[in-house]
Amino acid sequence: FVGGAIALTINAGFLGGLAAGLLAGAVVMAIQRVKVHPTLRGIMPVLVIPLIASVVVGFLMFIVVGKPIASLQRALTDGLNGLSGSNAIILGVVLGLMMCFDMGGPLNKVAYAFAVGGLADPTPGSLKVMAAVMAAGMVPPLAMALATTVRGRLFTKTERENGRAAWVLGASFISEGAIPFAAADPLRVIPSVMAGGAVTGALSMAFGCTLRAPHGGIFVVPLIGDPFLYLLAIAAGTAVATALVVLLKGMRRTSGSPAPAPAIEEPKISVAV
Repeated sequence: FVGGAIALTINAGFLGGLAAGLLAGAVVMAIQRVKVHPTLRGIMPVLVIPLIASVVVGFLMFIVVGKPIASLQRALTDGLNGLSGSNAIILGVVLGLMMCFDMGGPLNKVAYAFAVGGLADPTPGSLKVMAAVMAAGMVPPLAMALATTVRGRLFTKTERENGRAAWVLGASFISEGAIPFAAADPLRVIPSVMAGGAVTGALSMAFGCTLRAPHGGIFVVPLIGDPFLYLLAIAAGTAVATALVVLLKGMRRTSGSPAPAPAIEEPKISVAV
């Protein structure tokens, strides 16, 4: 809390808040390694650790890391405000790839935190980033749902059941709906959905779509700028991801199918009468 308040005071933004949280965790873990007398253990978690950690984190934020992070935050904000043309499309591609690589994992959360942080002080650039991130995050589950619908024979019974649930998960911007498919066949599913996410992120940026909500999927369409183009970007990325995963899984089935056994001529049996 102290580090976050300082980050707000020095205009370090969400990057400063992240740094303050990491510093606080590291300082507390370091203090806990110090051996103290048993009589002091009772006051360590309620008095000593919070006090020392707050002082150390406050000093580091004000004197050491706060100013560089604030400068980085200003540069990031200025860069988002100036997004246009090919730069915006490239950023959309990168964000789409990150959102679809681990579908709720660390890279996904970094891209999402980057987008949500921009909503604290919304600008046209940050609203475009939020739109691209949510659109790309909807692609993996929607693509798996569509793939199990159009080529159900390429998937197991359990995957087809998960595919029916993935329609709602994808529409709600819950990327984790594609995790069962990625866990079962990562080499085919992950590259496919990453390609689809990159297409969606690029198109969302190219169309200039904006979003003022951090979550919600299609249920926050009234808050989306150019909603029809936004849905078109999602549909295009979903189609690309679906086509790729169906193609790759179809190639696996074709190459892995056993060759037909050669015909064996039955021996003729003669019976002497």
